[in-house]
Amino acid sequence: MSGEIAILGVGMHPWGKWGRSFVDYGVAAAQEALADAGVAWRDIRFVSGAATMRCGYPGYVAGATFAQALGWQGAEVNTSYAACASGSQALAAARAKILAGETEAALVIGADTTPKGFLAPAKGERPDDPDWVRFRLGITNPTYFALYARRRMALYGDTPEDFARVKVKNAAHGLANPKARYRKAFTMEDVAASAMVADPLRLMDICATSDGGAALIVSSLDYARRVGKADAPRVAAVSTVTPTFPSAIVEMPDLATDSAVAGEPVSFRSRLPAKAYEQAGIGPEDIDVAEVYDLSTALELDWIEDLGLCARGDAAKLTREGATRIGGRIPVNPSGGLACFGEAVPAQAIAQVCELARQLRGECGERQVEGACVGITANQGLFGHGSSVIVKR
Repeated sequence: MSGEIAILGVGMHPWGKWGRSFVDYGVAAAQEALADAGVAWRDIRFVSGAATMRCGYPGYVAGATFAQALGWQGAEVNTSYAACASGSQALAAARAKILAGETEAALVIGADTTPKGFLAPAKGERPDDPDWVRFRLGITNPTYFALYARRRMALYGDTPEDFARVKVKNAAHGLANPKARYRKAFTMEDVAASAMVADPLRLMDICATSDGGAALIVSSLDYARRVGKADAPRVAAVSTVTPTFPSAIVEMPDLATDSAVAGEPVSFRSRLPAKAYEQAGIGPEDIDVAEVYDLSTALELDWIEDLGLCARGDAAKLTREGATRIGGRIPVNPSGGLACFGEAVPAQAIAQVCELARQLRGECGERQVEGACVGITANQGLFGHGSSVIVKR
């Protein structure tokens, strides 16, 4: 399809707490991706960086920061920020540049160095930002995730044991991932014995914060053929849509027409995959593997349903049956997910695409999803939107 681009190479710096600059992690990931692609750095004409807000000015201009660290060679640069969806936004920018015919090969890159403990909001008064407001009200990330979990319990009858199964499953997947920070098997009893953080979520239900980096080399399909990679996995869709709410009013007094947003309310979490499926020309029934945003165990269950991989309210049942394990009907987070990696915010959406590319290339060893041809990602982003990426063979 004309909207597809090739993934020539993938690279990651292992997640952990290394105490070094985010630039070190990004450069290592980029060098690995370049080697994997068999493409020389001088041939990259566009560098699309995912921003980090915690690492000072170099993080705000990540595209230029990484271009400088790898060696100035004249490439154009771009930096995108959308919190946890930053990596997908950076990929979307590179995809648009390639499809417009303005570049043939691009580097998409993100890396982060995180503080100890849970992430705090960026400084500054932002009363129109729902994320900033919830932090000011005391609704930190674990509390936010707990409200989602309580909603599942009230609506669908999910239990803390259902949430714990997600941790046990992802930990089992992550054991076989050399890039993961946590490579340890967990039992249901281990999860139940961990400290309560925000009822009903325990410490083992919530992901950590991590240092790490991830990178992709992407190109036009014609370029991929010319360098002998015509069979490379392809990015078939990148969705970054926002929600629809009929109560939203755009105050533009010069307009003669009513500026109220019309239509029924639709959440961004429902619209993201719908747009991705539309772009790729496929449906949920075509998905073989998914990498979803498991900042909490309960949130993974929400995303399984949002992606249409099962009916609303059935994700816990799917997990109980083992359908989301490697070898099951629809493996979810074969990488181990954020449960095994932790958050390295600008890198994590890129890391998901790295995993899908390797899965579709059949390179994942013990965590390989047999016959994987189509994969999808999901991320919750900044200020009412997120991202979903579809990768195909």
